[in-house]
This record gives sequence, structure tokens and C-alpha cells, in this order.
Amino acid sequence: MKKLKIIALFISVFCFYACPPVNDDLPVASSLYEPVTMLRAEFENSTEILPTQPIVNSGKIYIKDHLLFINELYEGFHVFDNSNPSNPINIAFLKVLGSKDLAIKEDILYVNNSVDLIAIKPNFSNSSLEITKRIKNSFPQPISPDGFYFYVNEDQIIINWTLID
Repeated sequence: MKKLKIIALFISVFCFYACPPVNDDLPVASSLYEPVTMLRAEFENSTEILPTQPIVNSGKIYIKDHLLFINELYEGFHVFDNSNPSNPINIAFLKVLGSKDLAIKEDILYVNNSVDLIAIKPNFSNSSLEITKRIKNSFPQPISPDGFYFYVNEDQIIINWTLID
């Protein structure tokens, strides 16, 4: 009988803490940002080499041989000729939507293109590139800057975030 009372007490305490009462008066947390999305077909054809652009929201920095890459968060990479480190020359902007990271092996750039991983073989001298491989959905959808997840149609890709006014 004593064991049954102890078990009943344990279950009561567990249920009290595991199932707290619902309070509809509490505010619901929501993001201060909304996702910027793009249809997958358009997204997959958006990577290109553009003329130089000013750095606005920089991320990670990478160096490979004489090239210096500075990430513009969710937009792409500023590319500099760093042959003379005391005077790097901005030579191009590699537009890769949804990007935050880059790895380089030999002459191939491996970039997160939002949820996809792409391998790019760029030629900065004639502003051309070849995407040699795309592995779709290698990464989860990006979360908002304040930590919220958004679920979008499978034909849409989150490429950036805008602050809600």
C-alpha cells in the first residue's frame, strides 16, 4: 500500500511539471524578421559574377593564393586581388544568394547557396563561372537572425531576412 502511495505521488508530481496549465493571456513570441524567398528554378540560376560592390554586411574572410574573399552575408562574396596585401584590389562580386560560408580546394569554390551546396569554378578575368555540382537540400532552411524557424513551400528557398517595420 505504501508503494502505491509513493507511485501515485510520483505520477502526480510528474504530471504537474510535465503538463503545466495553459495560460492564454501570455504573449506569443514571434520573429522581428520575415523571410525573403525565391522560387527554386530562379534561385538555381541566380549565381553569377558581377562588378565590384561596396561591403555593407560582411561575414567571414577567406584567402586562397593571391585572392581574398569577404562574405557579404546572404548575398555573396567580394573578391579582391591580394597580390599586394598592403593594397588589395576589389576585382569582382560573386553573387551567391543565401551564402554565409565558403571552402576552397584547388580552383573550386564550395559554397552554401542557402540550402544547397554548390561547387563553382570561377574565372574572374572574363567574369564567367561554371557550377560543376549542386547538392540540393544539403543544409536546413536558414533561421531568422533572432532564432525563429519559418516553413515555406518546397518550391521556395529562403535567401535572406528583412526586419519587419
